[in-house]
Amino acid sequence: MAHGEGSHNRNSVEAGLEARGAELTGRLIKVVLDGEALHRLSALQEADRTQAVADLEAENEFSPLSHPELESVLHLSIQEGRMVFDIRDSHETPLMAIVLAMGPFKMLIKDYQMLLDSYAGAIAEGREAKIQAIDMGRRGLHNEGAELMQARLEGKVMIDFPTARRLFTLVCALHQKL
Repeated sequence: MAHGEGSHNRNSVEAGLEARGAELTGRLIKVVLDGEALHRLSALQEADRTQAVADLEAENEFSPLSHPELESVLHLSIQEGRMVFDIRDSHETPLMAIVLAMGPFKMLIKDYQMLLDSYAGAIAEGREAKIQAIDMGRRGLHNEGAELMQARLEGKVMIDFPTARRLFTLVCALHQKL
């Protein structure tokens, strides 16, 4: 699905919710990452993870269709090879869990991790042109990952593109070795 292709579905979902008097105004107020992979992050991966969490908590669109106005806490983890979105209310009361297979994400995550390794090497070598080329590749992979994230969450949670990009970054941090 290309960026923007889900807009027709989003509009129909929004129209249905508005007809019932609900709006998609939900957002994440806190993001918690669970997993031992977080202890093995490189400095660059840790910086990406920290920035993604900070950006998500500052600005996001995250509306579970069953609770479209919810300000929620997201516990994100990888368990038994599956991505788990444990969505809770602001008091940490569990509301719903979404479990997604990692299979569709594996190649993108593997490519992203290879780009991070290349990026670190290019920085160490001081090769500006290579750094810029790798950074363009990273952005492209982020876009693909965001589109896939939106598609996989469709019908469960409405998220905007920047939120999907940040969630993809966090999934990459959680799933180090595929």
